[in-house]
Amino acid sequence: MAVNLQIPRLFQKSLSPKPYQINHLLLKYLCTTPEFPLTTHDTSNSPESPDLPTWLSNSQNQKPSDPDDGDFVIPSLANWVENPNLETHRNVPSPLLFEPQVSNADKLSEILKKRYSCEAAVVKALNESGIDATNELVSQILMRFDSHCVVAFGVFIWAKNQTSYVHTPELYDYMIDILGKFKKFSLMWNLVEQMKGLNGYVSLATASKVMRRLAKARKYKDAIDVFRGIEKYGVSKDREALNVLMDALVKEGDVEDAHSAFLEFKDCISLDSSSFNILIHGYCKARMFVIARKIMEEMEKHGFHPDVVSYSCFIAAYCEQKDFRNVEAVFDEMQEKGCKPNVITYTTVMHALGKARQLNEALEVYEKMKRNGCLPDSKFYSSLIYVLSQSGRIKDAWDVFEDMEKQGVCRNLWVYNTMISSACAHSQGGSALKLLERMEGDSCKPDVKTYAPLLKMCCRRKSVKLLKFLLSHMFKNNVSVDLGTYTLLVNEFCRNGKLEHACFYFQEAVLKGMVPMVKTFKALVEELEQKNMKEMKENIEKLMFQARERNLT
Repeated sequence: MAVNLQIPRLFQKSLSPKPYQINHLLLKYLCTTPEFPLTTHDTSNSPESPDLPTWLSNSQNQKPSDPDDGDFVIPSLANWVENPNLETHRNVPSPLLFEPQVSNADKLSEILKKRYSCEAAVVKALNESGIDATNELVSQILMRFDSHCVVAFGVFIWAKNQTSYVHTPELYDYMIDILGKFKKFSLMWNLVEQMKGLNGYVSLATASKVMRRLAKARKYKDAIDVFRGIEKYGVSKDREALNVLMDALVKEGDVEDAHSAFLEFKDCISLDSSSFNILIHGYCKARMFVIARKIMEEMEKHGFHPDVVSYSCFIAAYCEQKDFRNVEAVFDEMQEKGCKPNVITYTTVMHALGKARQLNEALEVYEKMKRNGCLPDSKFYSSLIYVLSQSGRIKDAWDVFEDMEKQGVCRNLWVYNTMISSACAHSQGGSALKLLERMEGDSCKPDVKTYAPLLKMCCRRKSVKLLKFLLSHMFKNNVSVDLGTYTLLVNEFCRNGKLEHACFYFQEAVLKGMVPMVKTFKALVEELEQKNMKEMKENIEKLMFQARERNLT
């Protein structure tokens, strides 16, 4: 399909923003910086939230308010905020998303929102619910609580103990990934051993999750040992598995061990171009270009010609350094070798130029791409929207967003996330919220990155009721609030002087088994110290100590 998007002409003309016709009251509310403070009320007139910790609500230095405080209404979105329609997501394809049993899932979720000290307490509470487990129900609950290790594992055990229920291999893999994320490696291995006793349950997908979680925890040697002994679990020690191992190591910055594994097994396992490209990517990422070139030479000795992926590794690394002279040199080399750049190559360069505030050069990349007959895809459009937004051309970004489908390219999660982030960055909060609503109509399931800029906007505007709606919206969409989200909330509330809320979300993260970032912890403690909030500061320090101690066990 021919692409008829005339980008240079598009950006020369003056565009009027036409993303959505938003109620003028909503626009007025979100395009200013109103103060919606969670004012301190007399406790006799405003009962505090039961979710607030006692030490926080009874602080001698500052009496915090209920996180539910705030009575503003968003006129054009009020009905949606009060009654969000999530039914449209039922048919969204996902490896673990089944036809949800909304009523049972919500009943269990209400039970699981309470605090549990151990998995046995979770199992006991769920047993008393009288609800029978199904694969669909367990999948949905795990997605909602995969950032709360105790609850997730409790749900898994509860379902497994039911006589008429059997976990699918995919649910075992999901639980293994959750345990690995929280570095509960002994429990993870116990689960793998259970799977080993179930015929055909352990697969390359299982081994991949184990190796990736070990690599992410910097247990590089353990990850390699998993590959060495992979056959005892009924998984072939083949090229695909070796590439997974190498990729896991490279992504966590350990290209040396990836190369060692490559050398150890290259004589007994047949390789492919991907095996070499993973190493080229790793050495380029580490700025070790000489070794990357040697890997490329070895690739040719094994009968594989360097391809577009090989050269794109160099281009991506040079783009990170803003070394656009070498980027052009690699393009020239590709032309000499008869290797055509693909849409990923062009997108990488355009994105880097945009980040470097070189908009004209970024748009020239599009023209070059068009001359070479390379069609844009959704990631290209996502990057183009980002580039325009970064350059202050938000009207043009909206125009590109609206024009996509006319060019035969569907708006996917990448595109929506970029447009939402761009709208928030340009104080177009109303438009950003309307995009979130529009995603429902397009059956595009949001993820944690969808909500991050919206949550940040709420923190900055002290829009607490909207914040709580968004957190609830995440939950209903089976998007778990992860450590990154808690970090964002704590940091933003700190910056905006809402220390009681920063403390609240810090504690909630710890109670879910997470270990807050050291930088986040120090920033919060410093703010509390400056405000002379001694009791809060001491309790935050205790929480951090508990989180670290628990992480060592």
